[in-house]
Amino acid sequence: MKRSSYLFVLTTVLALTVGTVSESVADINSKVGTSAFPFLKINIGARAIGMGGAATGLADDESALYYNPSGIAGTKETRWIGGYHNYFVDMQSGFVGMIFPLSEKSAVAGYFDYLGYGEFVETDTSGQRLGTFGGGDMVLAATYGHQLGYRFKLGVSAKFIFEKVQEYSATGFAFDMGARYSDDRERFTGGVMIQNLGKQLSALGVEKYRLPLTLRGGISYRPRGLPLLLASDLIMPVDNDIEIAVGGEYYELKPLYLRMGWTSFGSNYRALNSDDKWAGLTFGVGFDYERLHFAYAYAPGAELGESHRITVTGGLHK
Repeated sequence: MKRSSYLFVLTTVLALTVGTVSESVADINSKVGTSAFPFLKINIGARAIGMGGAATGLADDESALYYNPSGIAGTKETRWIGGYHNYFVDMQSGFVGMIFPLSEKSAVAGYFDYLGYGEFVETDTSGQRLGTFGGGDMVLAATYGHQLGYRFKLGVSAKFIFEKVQEYSATGFAFDMGARYSDDRERFTGGVMIQNLGKQLSALGVEKYRLPLTLRGGISYRPRGLPLLLASDLIMPVDNDIEIAVGGEYYELKPLYLRMGWTSFGSNYRALNSDDKWAGLTFGVGFDYERLHFAYAYAPGAELGESHRITVTGGLHK
C-alpha cells in the first residue's frame, strides 16, 4: 500500500472518530463518571508525567505504548519498561512492557497495566463489620508499529480489559490507534491518537457502559541551540472536559534530566472552594546509568493527596 493510501485511511478514521467525540463534548458534563474502566485514563511513565502527561506527539520512548503506539516503530533493539505508581489513598498501579524490533521499520510489543484499589471494609445493612475485600483493574495489550519512510509512523494496540471487585467482574476489549510525524532532525514532532475505541463485554452489574473513548493530539519541539525539550497535548475525552497538558525537559546536565509540567485535569482534584494552587503541576527527574534510565515524578493532588511514580527503562543487546 502506498504512503498516500495509508494516510488516507488514517485521516478517514480520525475524521469519523472526531465526529463521535465532538457530538459527545456538547453534552460533556452529563457524561462525567459514566464510562466503564475509568482507570484506562490514568497516565503511565514517570518521564511523561513529569512533563504534565504531554507525550502524544513526543512518543519517543517506551511509554509510547500508552501515549501513541506508533512511537515504537523503528525501534533498533529490544526495549523494556517497568513502572510503579503510588496513587491517591491506598491505590497502587504498575506497568510492564517489552518492545521487539521486527525489521528496521517495524516492531511489536506487549504490555501489562494494573491498578489495585486497596482494602475496603465490608459491613451489613446495620453497620456490622463482616470483613474486608479488595478489587482492581488490569489490561493485557499487544502493539504493532510501522514506519513509512522517515517522517511518518503508524501504530495500533489491541487491549483486553479485566476488572474485579469482590466476587464481581467485568471485561472489555479496545483498540488504540496512533500516528506520528517528525522532521529530518526530530527537532519537531507531532502525533494524534484514538484511545480506548471498543466496548464493554461484561459488567459488574446488569448495565454495560461505553469505554472512555479519547482523542489525543500533541506536538514537541527542541529549540535550536538550547538543551530543552518542550511538549504539549490536547486531550478530548467523551466523559469529561477537554484537557490541556504542557511540559518541558532540561537536559544540559546529562546524565541528569529535570522535568516540569502542568495539566488542566488537576482542577478535578480540588474540592469545592479549595484554594490549592499546586494541583495540576508536575515535577520530575531522570538519570541515565549505563543502559538504564531511572525516572521519578511527583504530582500533588490537592485534597486527594500526593502521587509518586518511579519508572525504569532499558535495552537488551541483540
